[in-house]
This record gives sequence, structure tokens and C-alpha cells, in this order.
Amino acid sequence: MNIGLFTDTYFPQLSGVATSIQTLKNALEKDGHSVFIFTTTDPHLGKGTIEPNIFRVSSVPFVSFTDRRIPVRGLFQATKIAKEVKLDIVHTQTEFGMGMIGKYVAHSLNIPTIHTYHTMYEDYLHYVLNGHLLKPYHVKQITKAYLHKMDGVVAPSERVRETLTRYGVTIPMRVIPTGVDLTAINENPHRDVRKELGINKKDKIILTLSRVAAEKKIDQILDVLLAILEKEPDVKFVIAGDGPDVQPLKDQVARLSLEDYVIFAGSVEHSDVGNYYRMADLFVSASDTETQGLTYIEALAAGTKSVVYSTDYTEHVFDNKKLGSTFTTKNEMKDEIIGYLKEKQFNIPEDLKEKKLSEVSAATFAHKIEKFYQDVIQNKQKTEVNYD
Repeated sequence: MNIGLFTDTYFPQLSGVATSIQTLKNALEKDGHSVFIFTTTDPHLGKGTIEPNIFRVSSVPFVSFTDRRIPVRGLFQATKIAKEVKLDIVHTQTEFGMGMIGKYVAHSLNIPTIHTYHTMYEDYLHYVLNGHLLKPYHVKQITKAYLHKMDGVVAPSERVRETLTRYGVTIPMRVIPTGVDLTAINENPHRDVRKELGINKKDKIILTLSRVAAEKKIDQILDVLLAILEKEPDVKFVIAGDGPDVQPLKDQVARLSLEDYVIFAGSVEHSDVGNYYRMADLFVSASDTETQGLTYIEALAAGTKSVVYSTDYTEHVFDNKKLGSTFTTKNEMKDEIIGYLKEKQFNIPEDLKEKKLSEVSAATFAHKIEKFYQDVIQNKQKTEVNYD
């Protein structure tokens, strides 16, 4: 198949969506498909960079989300390219910008289009005029309008499926958790991150790795860090990533007098994340907005236990305490972290790790997506035959 992935977000932008798209692209290509990514320009991309099968259209920063971009033109350019490469299916990854262009391209070429609903927008309304402009009702209407007349939608978790069903979405839907490219986790395994960050060998490391933004709830981990230090004084908390909340978190660290215990590591290249997971004793995430939880699986692949917010997805992944645990309150999070730190058994048993990873591998992810592609293509062909 010739597959077109349409996205507003792609590398060098760092996000779970960008990682998910690259994982899907690589896995589909490994299975013999041709994958073409249609995305936005990015000022951080080096001039003259050659990107095979990646087509970028002119874009500007999004007003309330300046590290994300939206296209300002490219409709006819994308359609022309899609015709030249003879796309069989369009797979959109955003409801805006490039997603709308993808829908237009699919309609123009009379090919099926499916969508992955990556983002629970009800959790992000505070980004638009502090939540005063858009309400959950608007999210429902926008989502239904975008998915109207599409051939299918991928829900990365049961929570997303339930949300789309609540919105009244009736097109074919598949729950397909995003896979993880395990080769990327072990791509550059020789760096001593602890040494680079000035961390003593005796210290126990708590790590969070994500975009540093309000919805990741990193402030809640800082809120319980003093209580953790009372029980386990040789602890360092490493915050890896960049984003709009770096300075507010640094201010919080100063207010709590935690400067000696918190390290801001800055942005981390995706090829280097494995080194960060491996140097940590425990990965922690307080985010309650994740639809895919790629960082959880990356930590698991690196052999590091996790303490993460409880969702249907995380409950499925961490169904054994030897893999990690979940929580719903800050107090539960604190107790789970202290419990693991006291046990001092940080490594995940290899057999248990491999069994769980096989369920969420990039190959499994790609095979499920391929099957969905095949089904929607067949359904469209049947519909056209019946219509004739």
C-alpha cells in the first residue's frame, strides 16, 4: 500500500504524537508498505536537510501553543503530490490544519481516510483563553464534524473509545494502543547520564520525562517530594524535557527549598531517551490526560519500573507490581514511590518484561493498523459497487 500520514506535529518537534507517527511509519515500511508523511515546516529543521518521503507545507506557530505549528497553505500542493505517489489511503493524525488537508486529499482522490484520535481535548481547554472560549460541548461538536464521512477512527485506548462513543461518533472504530519502537530505546546505550548530571552512585533516581507543561502534573510530584525525602533522603528527582512550565516548576522548587534534590535535564533527543530510563530507579508520571502513555512503555522496555496515574490503559499495562503500579491520589502516588524505593528491587524480571512488550510492540501495532486499512479499503469498494 501507499499510505499518507497527515500531521501537524512531527520531528524535530518532540511529542508522543510525533513518536507514535514515526513508530508507525517505520513499522509499516518494514512490512513493505510505502509511507509518505505530509506535515508542517519547522524552524528547528536544519537548512538543506533531506527527508525522504516527507513533504512539508508552509506553517506558523499556533497562537496558544507556540511550539506546535499550523499550515497556512499547501492544500493543492499536497493533493498534487498525493496523486503523483498514488496514495491508497489517507491516515490523519490531527483534527486541524493538516488533518483537514488530508480529508480534502482523500475526497479528491476518492480514497478512504481514517483518523487517530490522539488528544483528549477536554483536558487541554485551559490553553485557549484560559478555558473561557471553548467548552467540552464545543469539543464534541468539532470532533463529530471532523469525523463525519470518514471511513474509520483509531482509539489508542478504551478511554478514548468511550469518549468518542459519548460524543455520538458512529463510524467504524478500533481500539489500537500505540506501539513502541524498541530499537530506539536501545539506540545509544553507552552514555553515563548519571555522571553527566552530577548524580552520586548511592542516590536513588526518580525520573519524569515528557513535555514540561501543566497537563503533565509534574508539580504534584514536587508536592510530595519532601515527604519522600523524609523516608528516603538519598533521592534525586530528574525532570527531563522542555516546555512552557519549566520556569513555574523551577519557582516551585525554590519555594520548597528543593534545589539540591531536583535536576532539570532539559530537552532529550528521542534516540537518547533509553539512557535516561536506564539511569533511573523509578519512572513517575502524575499526568491524567494520557491516551497512549508511550513514556510508560519506553520505561518498561528499558527495564525501569513505573508509578503512573490510573487509567484503563495503565491498569492493563501494570497488572503486576513487578512491572509498576498505578494511583489515583497524590497520597497514593507518594506511598507507591516510597514502597518501591524501600524495596530496592528496581529491575523488572526479563521474562515478564518481554511478555508484556510483545503485546505493545511496534510490529503488533503496525499489523493491527494494516488490518484496519485493508478493512476500510474493502468497505469503500463494496459501498461503491452497491451504489453503482
